[in-house]
Amino acid sequence: MSESNDNPAMANPDAVPRWYLIQCKGGESFRAAEHLDNQGYEIFHPVLQVQKKRRGKLCWLDEPLFPYYLFIRLDRLDSNWRPIRSTRGVLKLVGFGDEPLPVEDELISTLQDSAGQQPEAHTANVYFRAGETVEISDGPFRALQAVFESQKGEERAIVLLNLLHGQQRLEMPIGHLRRQ
Repeated sequence: MSESNDNPAMANPDAVPRWYLIQCKGGESFRAAEHLDNQGYEIFHPVLQVQKKRRGKLCWLDEPLFPYYLFIRLDRLDSNWRPIRSTRGVLKLVGFGDEPLPVEDELISTLQDSAGQQPEAHTANVYFRAGETVEISDGPFRALQAVFESQKGEERAIVLLNLLHGQQRLEMPIGHLRRQ
């Protein structure tokens, strides 16, 4: 007498949802993620918060951890794979030949755990580092080189500038600095 198997995954491994990698068109991973999510797909698009200069001011932006990729969870039997390739921002499912290759669940779990452990935004300046040479791009010291010492608040920076036969500590708007 044969045992009854109540677990469909044991009966057919294709019924088990797996993670797959999608390659996105250049700079369109956020668009692809939004459109796939709107279609009801389970996606994972890991992002980092980075500090960048925009219009002379530092601001925090979300950037993809993998700029041209995102992950999608599908099973081989019930998921509708057809609309994925024609979704805005999607280039293709990554695979070998015509066969999409699944990504290990452990990798996705590790990435998801890491995404939850990001430091609180706005707690540290990641654009300039202490000791880094910067150029002053505005103000009376424009075009001079200085050494970035620290950030003072969200908008101000302390730099060391070689003036009058020695290093002088100056406070200035952080938006007046740029990398060398």
